[in-house]
Amino acid sequence: MSFQPAPWLRNRHLQTVWGPLFRRRRVAMRRERFETRDGDFVDLDWLDGPSGAPLLLVLHGLEGSARSHYISGLVRRARSCGWRAVVVYFRSCSGQVNRLPRFYHAGDTGDLDEVLRTLVRREPGVLIGAVGVSIGGNVLLKWLGEQGDRVPGQLVAAAGISVPFNIAPCARVLDAGLRRVLYTSSFMRTFKAKIREKALRYPDFVDLRAALRARTFAEHDRVVTAPLGGFTDAMDYWVRASSAPWLSRVRRPALLLNALDDPFVPPEALPDPETLPPWIVTELPRHGGHAGFIEGRWPWAVDSWAERRAIEFLASIIDARRSANENGAAPMTARGAGREAPPAERVAACPDPTMVDTVQP
Repeated sequence: MSFQPAPWLRNRHLQTVWGPLFRRRRVAMRRERFETRDGDFVDLDWLDGPSGAPLLLVLHGLEGSARSHYISGLVRRARSCGWRAVVVYFRSCSGQVNRLPRFYHAGDTGDLDEVLRTLVRREPGVLIGAVGVSIGGNVLLKWLGEQGDRVPGQLVAAAGISVPFNIAPCARVLDAGLRRVLYTSSFMRTFKAKIREKALRYPDFVDLRAALRARTFAEHDRVVTAPLGGFTDAMDYWVRASSAPWLSRVRRPALLLNALDDPFVPPEALPDPETLPPWIVTELPRHGGHAGFIEGRWPWAVDSWAERRAIEFLASIIDARRSANENGAAPMTARGAGREAPPAERVAACPDPTMVDTVQP
């Protein structure tokens, strides 16, 4: 079934802000400090589960965390499937600023590669499904394209929700008009708080005065992201960090979910489904906002269609792989999963009678 927005929540901005404002359920998780090869760290939040159970790996969006409404929703769905889950934080997003004079950015795939390969070494028999939301989806899909056939076989499928496939048009719309007031100003506040904190240890790591004056993504990426990430300027960063050019090299079944009314990701930032490999399934509902996709008849009982659809897609691939392993059959290939991946209405949802979100006062 395609997405049908809640009848009282069709506006794209309301779809976008409803989750942060009202989806407040959280999941208790275990924190692991993962030391990176370059002397820094990223944190991992774990939902433990049965030994040998499939693992959902989740990447959050810009300035997100395990407290983000969509992360909690995905983790709860993993739990309802009997899976485990791990949330991989970007550097500086876990509540503690990272050690080195650098931050994360939308095209930085190194930490994901290091973490995932470490998890596979720890547990060679694990089956992993990955979901990335917003820039987390951009990082995930870019990494899948960069690695191609070198992606560990334990990662069997992926999904991206509200992904900024081409970053430049996304930055342009967020830097103008109402969206600059509603969204960009909030991101600038959290960016600047982290910059101030890191400047206490590294006073000259960026042009501090210019960084604290930045009011748009163009200004911030020019004076902070580009120099720290080794890019020439903001446009060079936006082009080189985008996942769109890498999609043709993805070699795992993948589901791409974006709303055509997304206030962060305009239609011109989306890939053409006809140019993608047959194992990449693209679903572009007319409504849904950014990481919203809220459905439900009543405001006090809602659900996220995108989270449900992503887990259903992953479950279909994981179940097929487990069945093949048990029967001694050849493992499913990307081509075998293709556009024949079951639609939502044909995939059994993981049962959870407490799944529906309730609005808390």
